Amino acid sequence: MNYLQPYKGKHTRHDCPSCGQKQSFTLYLDSNTNNPIHRTVGKCNRESKCGYHYTPKQYFSDNPSLSRTDAACHVSKTFHSATLKPPLAGGLVGSIPFSFVENSASYRSNFVRFLCEILTDEQINSMGENYALGATKNKEVIFWQIDIHGKVRTGKIMQYNPETGRRLKHESGAIDWVHNKLKKSGTLPEDFNLQQCFFGEHLLKLYPDKTVAIVESEKSALIASAVFLDLIWLAAGNLNGLSVEKCHVLKGRIVMLYPDLGAFEKWSLKAIEIQKQNVCKVTISTLLENEATTSDRLNGLDIADYIIAEIKLKRTTPRVQSLFSPTLQLMIKRNKVLLTLINQLQLIEM
Repeated sequence: MNYLQPYKGKHTRHDCPSCGQKQSFTLYLDSNTNNPIHRTVGKCNRESKCGYHYTPKQYFSDNPSLSRTDAACHVSKTFHSATLKPPLAGGLVGSIPFSFVENSASYRSNFVRFLCEILTDEQINSMGENYALGATKNKEVIFWQIDIHGKVRTGKIMQYNPETGRRLKHESGAIDWVHNKLKKSGTLPEDFNLQQCFFGEHLLKLYPDKTVAIVESEKSALIASAVFLDLIWLAAGNLNGLSVEKCHVLKGRIVMLYPDLGAFEKWSLKAIEIQKQNVCKVTISTLLENEATTSDRLNGLDIADYIIAEIKLKRTTPRVQSLFSPTLQLMIKRNKVLLTLINQLQLIEM
């Protein structure tokens, strides 16, 4: 089994290949040779500011032609003579030609197939146009990361169950990346300088006056955007994807955070850090924390799960006359506390 390199002084900590911070990166070692697997395989210790974590499993999934023995031999010969510098550290941020986004544009993914069961054609078309959804030949969805300047940073490739809307995981994991595929094909250089941004970040320029809502997953951002139209919904990408660096594009904006169940404490600390940097005004929703059942917590539900449940409930519940939309009627009927969704979804200031 592979393991993280134990701390034995500064020489056992290296420069992070993602954020470039010196002596912040812990390498994974091969248990058979006790050598590093690869200079990019490890974990950044700046969890709240960077969050980079590239596991051995992901590495060998991205490099299927390289056996673990080959990797160990190669590293043992070259590692100690090589400098551990991040690709293009401090240089230009890597970007992918926009033509790849245009060529991938499609609703023929299993993820969109699931959405067709809960959303209208109009909602899906609006979502697809706003977020530039793509699809692969295998019906995987591509969540493109396009920054505030319109530059394409990368695309997250994921497969979903078209019936349940849940991610499909397999031996090599559930996520692949466009930049990895393009590096393998030689389209991008090996030292491509990836710096991720918020999913949906490009919408900030299109809607300069809208309040920004940030969730963890792309799925949550998309589904919430179909229901709550007055907000720009962005996705951090994962639990550790919310950082001060990413939030600089939000300077001067009003920002609402909607952490998944189990992430409230960590995102609360990050919100305080962001607020201290005077980046933007941040509030955080307590809705899920206050109303979740034990089962909800065990399953790690997020706001999208609640919205989906309410949309499905609508099909079996007679419509009630109200000033509110049908979706909100059902949410309120099921749980009176959800009336706060109309009033910024139970937010507290940081």
